[in-house]
Amino acid sequence: MKIQFKIEYLTHFGQQPMICGSVPELGSFQEDKALPLILTDLELGVWSIEIETKDVSKPISYFYFVKDENFKTAILEWGDRRVLSINDGTDEIIYINDFWRAKSNPYYTLFSSAYTGAILKPEKVWKFKPLEKPKGKQVLVHFSIGVTRVEATDRVGIIGNFTGSEPLLMSNSDFPVWKTSVWVEIANFPINYKYVIYNEKKADVLFEEAEIDRMFDLPKAATVVCLNDEVFRFPRYPWKGTGVAIPVFSLRRNDGFGVGEFSDISLLVDWAVKTGIKLIQILPVNDTVATHTWVDSYPYAGISVYALHPIYINLLKIGKLNSVITQNIVEEQGAHLNTLDKIDYDAVMRLKSRFFKLIFDQQKDTFLQSKEFKTFFKENRYWLEPYAAFSYLRDLFNTPDFTTWGKYSKFSKKVLAELCNANATHFADIAVHYFIQYHAHVQLLEASEYARSKGIALKGDIPIGIYRNSVDAWEEPRLYNMNSQAGAPPDDFSAIGQNWRFPTYNWDEMAKDNFAWWQNRLKKLSAYFDAFRIDHILGFFRIWEIPVEQSEGLLGYFNPSIPYYTNEIYAKGIPFDFDRMCKPYIREHFLHRIFGEHTGWVRNNCLDQYERGCFNLKPEFATQRLIEEKLSPSPDATQADRIKYEFIIKGLFALASEVIFIPAKGTDNQAFFPRNSLQFTNSYNELDGHTKHLLNELYIEYFYRRNEEFWKAQAMVKLPVIKDATNMLICGEDLGMVPACVPDVMNDLGILSLEVQRMPKNPKIEFGSPAEYPYMSVATPSSHDTSTIRGWWEEDPARSQKFYNQILGNYGGSPYFCEPWVVKQIIAQHLYSPSMWAIFPLQDLLGMDEKLRLLDARSERINVPANPKHYWRYRMHLSLEELLKEDDFNQLLVRFNKDSGRLGAY
Repeated sequence: MKIQFKIEYLTHFGQQPMICGSVPELGSFQEDKALPLILTDLELGVWSIEIETKDVSKPISYFYFVKDENFKTAILEWGDRRVLSINDGTDEIIYINDFWRAKSNPYYTLFSSAYTGAILKPEKVWKFKPLEKPKGKQVLVHFSIGVTRVEATDRVGIIGNFTGSEPLLMSNSDFPVWKTSVWVEIANFPINYKYVIYNEKKADVLFEEAEIDRMFDLPKAATVVCLNDEVFRFPRYPWKGTGVAIPVFSLRRNDGFGVGEFSDISLLVDWAVKTGIKLIQILPVNDTVATHTWVDSYPYAGISVYALHPIYINLLKIGKLNSVITQNIVEEQGAHLNTLDKIDYDAVMRLKSRFFKLIFDQQKDTFLQSKEFKTFFKENRYWLEPYAAFSYLRDLFNTPDFTTWGKYSKFSKKVLAELCNANATHFADIAVHYFIQYHAHVQLLEASEYARSKGIALKGDIPIGIYRNSVDAWEEPRLYNMNSQAGAPPDDFSAIGQNWRFPTYNWDEMAKDNFAWWQNRLKKLSAYFDAFRIDHILGFFRIWEIPVEQSEGLLGYFNPSIPYYTNEIYAKGIPFDFDRMCKPYIREHFLHRIFGEHTGWVRNNCLDQYERGCFNLKPEFATQRLIEEKLSPSPDATQADRIKYEFIIKGLFALASEVIFIPAKGTDNQAFFPRNSLQFTNSYNELDGHTKHLLNELYIEYFYRRNEEFWKAQAMVKLPVIKDATNMLICGEDLGMVPACVPDVMNDLGILSLEVQRMPKNPKIEFGSPAEYPYMSVATPSSHDTSTIRGWWEEDPARSQKFYNQILGNYGGSPYFCEPWVVKQIIAQHLYSPSMWAIFPLQDLLGMDEKLRLLDARSERINVPANPKHYWRYRMHLSLEELLKEDDFNQLLVRFNKDSGRLGAY
């Protein structure tokens, strides 16, 4: 059997298209034995190769890739390996006409599981029509094309000069690929054809492809032809959808326990179906129980990247306690908590934790022997045992800080075996965590499968970091830089930057097994979600790393990034002086401006004067972390002392930040990074004008030019592996100080960007214009980290006035409060945008209805990033059952979605 492969790919210098496959003639899937394709048409970029094989016992799998000698990498296609189904003869000459599947092609985004497994999942399988025997000189032609945008009553077909008056209908047995085969007389070549969408009920073609007919001429001697056309050329606008964003903890149902639960997602799905919404976006749902206090309400500090939070378990779905009195009390307490406007995290967790212990003691014998649990345990043992052991030790030592656990501070297989020994007397304290995680898994999976069955995609959220005191850090500390902290440089959220206190990733170590930690994590998530948001995707290019001895984000730097060596700084004309520019610049004349009445106390207790008017921080106050530890008021301090010392700490932090350069680790003070926002320091302001000018040039070069290609290369090592780990739809949160290389990388990989109207990517404009957003994006007016539309409107009347006139196009004065009709205008702008997705916080949607929205817009906010002690406790003020009955509001959303083209497949 001879097989001829042909594909089109326009190369750049240094690129070579390759083919690799399952048979020895194609390298047996060993990329180093892949075959280089031969260029047969330079202008069109046509590449081909012919092989001969006698292995016709099973289908041949193969894939294309491009060797790129410029970057020493391989450019991979989107999707799974291609499959050639072999017929029954070894004398066949098969011609395969393929097209390159570019990951950057938005068409393939609709092949992610969000669409194929939920939104556009077919309700019916259209089967093949049996082929008639050939008559005369005919060639067998196999047609295939990938199409997801098909309504339930429709199917894909072909019309052409060989089909007669009726279209040749195709099968979706291999959805999202549609296939059919036909014998074509040789006299009919070249064939002209188009793909069409055919409605079975009307027995008519709804529409055919745009552009001119496809044409194919028969290659000499070919007996079988495979036309793998890939892309249906839709004559209508690209597919668009609407989503709603709401944390699970914020959901409310009538018989809830004071917090949203996994089972509530099904009610939200019913509402989404009713309103034409296609996607539900939630915040991370991992277990964050570290301190057993309200601090654990922060959803981005998971103690495990696998374990689900117990707070989201519906107790009533587990069973009832044998003690009627106890069960009644539990339900009464839950009912009381459900009446609260906000989540009482501590009280909910106390109630649920007590119930878990009681119900486990009651059910443990049958539970541990059940087939369902044993299957779950076998599939999840790799993370479940370490998690249970960690949780057991956390509670035993009364701290998640594993460095204080004595002989258990270092994880080992021996330690794990000892802790998880099923015959040990403490085993019930381990197994209770198996029990909790099993029920969390069952309930989230049930909600997820219900959403898929209703055509709704669930979108999860992956935090960029891991919690420092987590099972992940305990088990595999080599994967993280435990002496560093991740955060963000100063931005609209915080003038001093953000310090998330997570360790940064040791990417070099992770790369050794091709980022298996990330791949496993994503594969686990794909059981529940068909789309996910990568929190702070910029971290895959570079992360804002803060030394562990500092507290604020100001004293961070990008890692990885290229520092400036001393000789390079001198070469730029900057009079570099280590003591003057790298040590805190503290002078008498600005101390009173910072500390006021406390200046004398600070001078006497915290500073050493080394010459008149010049000071250093005393050794015990040399870093922000030392300042924090030394001066933080005790819990029983008076209010006056608390205010005093918090004020002094803030001032000392400012003194510790009075530097222009930050030494790069491991360079023995020979290489440096410019401090972010150095122009706001006293140290900078007291330099001469020429030096300031030179520093500004270096600053701009470092933050905006120097590292661009370097950062791009870093991302292209990690992100393709992460994207290919699953078939989920990926959206990247690309806000903040965005490197210029980020949009191209995300576009090349088919990752959607995030467009927030009040945080435009273009620094020259104040507000984004949704009409100008790219298709491969998520458009949203606000997020869980910002105020809602109404809250933002009321924060700054002058800004709202400008937005009212310039962006909404209204005349006259703007209303002080964001009236429902104004919210509708803003929502409509986003719905009519070109963005693939318009996703709205539920609070913003409710803001369109005078009766449904909260009176106080400030109470709708979920998070305040500038406040590290923020309590995440927002709840819906009406139940999901009540929302489902709001017909006028729900029909308004249907009309909005329909009129903006976000309702159906076409």
